[in-house]
Amino acid sequence: MNAENDRKEQITQTVREKYGGLAKKQLEKPGQVSCCAGGGCSCEGGGLNELAAELYTPGQLSALPESATGIALGCGNPGAIADLKTGQTVLDLGSGGGLDCFLAAERVGPGGRVIGLDMTPAMLDLARANAKKMGLKNVEFQYGYIEDIPLPDGSVDVIISNCVINLSADKAAVFREAWRVLRPGGVLNLSDIVTYGQLPPELHSELCAWAGCVSGALDEANYLSLLRAAGFSDIEILERKYYPPDMFQEYESMRALLRQKRLSLSDLEHKIASITLRASR
Repeated sequence: MNAENDRKEQITQTVREKYGGLAKKQLEKPGQVSCCAGGGCSCEGGGLNELAAELYTPGQLSALPESATGIALGCGNPGAIADLKTGQTVLDLGSGGGLDCFLAAERVGPGGRVIGLDMTPAMLDLARANAKKMGLKNVEFQYGYIEDIPLPDGSVDVIISNCVINLSADKAAVFREAWRVLRPGGVLNLSDIVTYGQLPPELHSELCAWAGCVSGALDEANYLSLLRAAGFSDIEILERKYYPPDMFQEYESMRALLRQKRLSLSDLEHKIASITLRASR
């Protein structure tokens, strides 16, 4: 058990260092960033995250500060599938620089409430600075873990999350907590990374590959099974986008494994994808 806890802590620390480094860089000099640039992050390479311009419409981004759009590294647009209504309470799991929160805040209006949850202090500083720039009063950002959400039972109407749950070392706990804080009839809308078949175990030993949204990805069937086990129903995948196999090129352990097995990158075709899904409580 101690070894398992140590591994989870290593994963958490690596993820925090990587995205904390990005946030610090953005606070110092707003603008587009690569997925692993900035102070403290020892992981090289971008991982699977995409920039905001690839995921959102120009109309969605036009009113947002560059310090929010430049660090919005996701794998989908979960807010686009969320049928948000005026006055609702929305929770964003792993809110980063706040982009999805700001888009949600516009839709729920002044009578609504949007809560961004993140475990990285530098990201919270950045998100709060962005909210202040925009003069938003219906958005707040809280420190905490998505495996242990610091909110009461049944206090949220809608949950969104963008390319974050794969980073968790305890996804079952994330889904249980999401179900707990949703009100009956509440909806979970998320974008995340999944695999088709298990990735080689050698890749899972690379913490940088985990922080790059690769090693922590679950097989899609297992991912959906965890959602159902937590209590979610009416699970619907609305979008699936496969990643090209050359994304693995940056991970030395994967290149070595392929050489050992006399395989090529093309053998990884259709092994990893981003999905956007909706599920109900």
